[in-house]
Amino acid sequence: MTTFKRHRRLRNSATMRNLIRETELKVNDLVYPLFIVEGENIRNEVKSMPGVFQISLDYLNQEIEELLQLGIPSVLLFGIPKEKDEVGSGAYDENGIVQQAIRQIKSQTNDLLVIADTCLCEYTSHGHCGVIKDNDVDNDQSLPLHVKTAVTQAQAGADIIAPSNMMDGFVKEIREGLDEAGFTRIPVMSYAVKYASSFYGPFRDAADSTPQFGDRKTYQMDPANRLEALREAKSDIEEGADFLIVKPALSYMDIIREVKNQHPVPVVAYNVSGEYSMVKAASLNGWIDEKAVVLEKLTSMKRAGADIIITYFAKDVARWLQQ
Repeated sequence: MTTFKRHRRLRNSATMRNLIRETELKVNDLVYPLFIVEGENIRNEVKSMPGVFQISLDYLNQEIEELLQLGIPSVLLFGIPKEKDEVGSGAYDENGIVQQAIRQIKSQTNDLLVIADTCLCEYTSHGHCGVIKDNDVDNDQSLPLHVKTAVTQAQAGADIIAPSNMMDGFVKEIREGLDEAGFTRIPVMSYAVKYASSFYGPFRDAADSTPQFGDRKTYQMDPANRLEALREAKSDIEEGADFLIVKPALSYMDIIREVKNQHPVPVVAYNVSGEYSMVKAASLNGWIDEKAVVLEKLTSMKRAGADIIITYFAKDVARWLQQ
């Protein structure tokens, strides 16, 4: 008589496999990033990100209607201004491009959560995430500008503030700034664990945010480090973060799982531009089954512990899940 275990009994049919499936990917898990550019009649496909566009405000209503029809519950807004300066003043301009986009979306619908990326890099002439001093980003001088950005975004109607600058103390300062401005109910979705990754290249094409000198390694994390990620997440929780983002996602699923195990808050995986572009390139060359690979990849992020996934595949995934 055999003594080994018959694990295959639970894989005999699609119905059986569906019955015992441990992890489910849902449309409600998804956040779709949008790149809003100043100007009119602009719908530019990002060369390195097939299917992703920079759009002007006159295309925004059409985009939002499509997302509502697909059941996608949330968007993450990035702004691309016409003019930039040393201190990224367009980021905290009350009539800046993201602030305009937030108001326009909220005048169209209340059924979509609007997350505002809170950073300066798209707005600075040097492409870094704060004020430059001695050829590096000055942490403490940069914080008040991020606070001003968060407050103007909340005033415009943002549902969630998502600071991505990786300055020390940024969650504490933004939380206090929002509270003092009367926005105690607006949550902070912190880019708590943001690595200085090589997977961001296509995003910098989309957001026009490539640093004009140096890199971001003095404020974003070394990809080799694990314990540092846990320290960063712990600090942000203590300072008032309501969500924790791990970015990138695919090469950092071990970090997603550890952050989830240690902190009882929603964990967000950012399926970044390079991860998107690699799959798109392989698919366009006929080397992979795009649908199968994307669904496997995003399901793996959920299995690793992500509650929410920011992904440029959100529209495709929504359609596939409806089939």
